[in-house]
Amino acid sequence: MAQHRTGLMERLLWRRARAFWSRAANAAHTSDLSVLRRQRNEARILRQKLDELTYAADTRLALPRIGSSSFPKPPGTDWSWRPQLWRGALPFKGMSAVESKTMLGDEVTIFHDCQISELTLRQLRNTREADLAPYGLRMDVFRFDGSFLSLVLNLPKSACDGLLKRHLLRMEAIVEVEKPLEIFARLNVRHGPNTEQIVRELPLNDDTVMVEFDLAYTKLNEKRVEALWIDLIFEGPEMNQVTIRDVTFSRNPRAEL
Repeated sequence: MAQHRTGLMERLLWRRARAFWSRAANAAHTSDLSVLRRQRNEARILRQKLDELTYAADTRLALPRIGSSSFPKPPGTDWSWRPQLWRGALPFKGMSAVESKTMLGDEVTIFHDCQISELTLRQLRNTREADLAPYGLRMDVFRFDGSFLSLVLNLPKSACDGLLKRHLLRMEAIVEVEKPLEIFARLNVRHGPNTEQIVRELPLNDDTVMVEFDLAYTKLNEKRVEALWIDLIFEGPEMNQVTIRDVTFSRNPRAEL
């Protein structure tokens, strides 16, 4: 009962406050300047608090939930991962004139050889019901005077643990492009002094962008696996906008032949 009375009082106070600011806004063109100055200061403070409330509410109520690592996985999956960039908020919302070797969090780095960077990056909040990743990454490329552009995703140490030649590593993504271009994914596996590489082109014309890397076709030394990383290579990115709504990885043993 006490909670109900508190809620009723809050609604009454809010109605009175809303009525007060409505009258003040309607009278702003004719109010005394001293009154108008005081109301302006109070309105700015109130707006700041309302913006903070709106931002927090949008963040918590929007789909999907921040920090989510949930996504469909093949049967037999023994390891899966979504990079932090697509799970949680970065300390910045956007960057312009992005230099090569700029890190986006702890796991993603951008590389290019442009003399003059006309590249912008922005982290987006995914709010569509179909999206499983909380965040996405939008990349706008204007004039491009370089020869390569890539995003490097460093896979965590857990991806190395127990890695075998009979494993399939699957990468799935949701990618939107303003105009057609080619995107390649190159898996790099460092084992001792050697690095194995497998390259796959992302099928952007398919509804599901998925590629698999079959380690059976490598000379992997299973006892010396040290690091894994993926290069996302963008061919001819000039005057294009690329939005990566999600990137996920999963690992499962290939069926015995």
